[in-house]
Amino acid sequence: MPIPRALRFCAAVMLSLAASACADLRYLAHVAHGQFALARAREPIERVVAMPSTDPQLASRLRLAQEARRFASQHLGLPDNASYTSYVDLHRPYVVWNVFAAPRYSVDAVLHCFPIAGCVPYRGYFDETLAKDEAARQRAAGSDVYVGGVSAYSTLGWFADPILSSMLRWDDDELAGTVFHELAHQLIYVKDDTAFNESFASFVQREGLRQWRASRGLPSPDVPHERRGDEFVHLVLDLRERLRTLYTSTADAEKREAAKQREFEEFRVRYRQWRALQPGERDASDRARDAFVDSKLNNASLLPFGLYDQWVPAFAALFRNASNDWPTFYARVRDIARESKAQRESSLHRLTAVDAR
Repeated sequence: MPIPRALRFCAAVMLSLAASACADLRYLAHVAHGQFALARAREPIERVVAMPSTDPQLASRLRLAQEARRFASQHLGLPDNASYTSYVDLHRPYVVWNVFAAPRYSVDAVLHCFPIAGCVPYRGYFDETLAKDEAARQRAAGSDVYVGGVSAYSTLGWFADPILSSMLRWDDDELAGTVFHELAHQLIYVKDDTAFNESFASFVQREGLRQWRASRGLPSPDVPHERRGDEFVHLVLDLRERLRTLYTSTADAEKREAAKQREFEEFRVRYRQWRALQPGERDASDRARDAFVDSKLNNASLLPFGLYDQWVPAFAALFRNASNDWPTFYARVRDIARESKAQRESSLHRLTAVDAR
C-alpha cells in the first residue's frame, strides 16, 4: 500500500556497496543487475514519441516530461545532462521496493550505511519477492517492518536516470515536480543527512512547480490540498513523538505493548476528527491517507514521514533571503551543506524560526 507521498530511492546508495568490505555479495549482485537492466532498457524519448506504434496518451505524457526537463535546466538552474531524456517501460508497478525496519520499541530506523551515499533508513530491492524476504528476516529478528513501493529514484548523477512507466501514473504536477526533485538530488547531496537532502529537494520541487505552472499560464498549486498534506504529516510526527516518550518509560514489555497499540488507536481517532473538518471533495491523496491510517500501523510504517519536509520552511526562508534567485540560493545551500551536522541543524533551525515570523 503506497503512502501518500511518493518515496524516492537512491540507487547510488546500493551501488556504492562495491567499496564496502562488509557488503552482502548477493545483494550487491541483485542491485547491479537491476540497475544495469534499467540502463539497457532505456530508449530515447524522442524516438519513442516519433514511433507510429506509440500510444498517443503515452506520447503526450513523455512530451510533458521533456518540457519539464528543459524548464528544470533553463529556469531552475538544475543539471543539464541526459537524465530524464530516456524512457523505460518497467512492466511492473514500481521500480523498487524499500524495506524500512525499526526495533519493536523504538521509532528510530535500522540504518544501512554505504561508503558513498552514507546512512539511509531503508534497503531497496528491484524485486518485490526479495523485498518481502528481507522484511520476513527483519520481522524474525524482532523488528517492526514496512515495505513501500517506489515509483521514482535517483542515482545522484551516476547514471542517466530515465523516465519510468511507474512515474506516468501520476498527474502532470507530480510528474514535473518529481523531475525537479530528482535533479535537485544530483545538484546537492549531503552524506548521512536524509532529512536535509529530501527537504532541499522537496523545496525545489514545490517552488519549481509554482514557477513551472506560472510559465504555462496556470494558477499556483492547490494551497488547501498542500496544507492538508502538511497537516497529516504533522499528525503522524506527533504520534511518533508520543511513541518515543512511551518507549523511554520503565513499563514492562506487556504494558508497553498495550500502550503502544493504544497510541495507534488514539491516533486513528484524532485523524478521523481532523478529516471530518476538511472541506471540499475527497481526492486520491485523501483516500491514500485513509488507507494508510486503516492499515496495520507499526513503528516502521511511520519512518518515511518527515523525511521530505522537515526543513522545507528553512529552505523557503533561505530562498527569500536570496531574493528568489536560484544561483544565489544554491550557493547558500552549499555553504550550509559544508557545515558539520550539528552546525547544519542549528542553521536550519534559525531559518525555520525566520520563516515562522
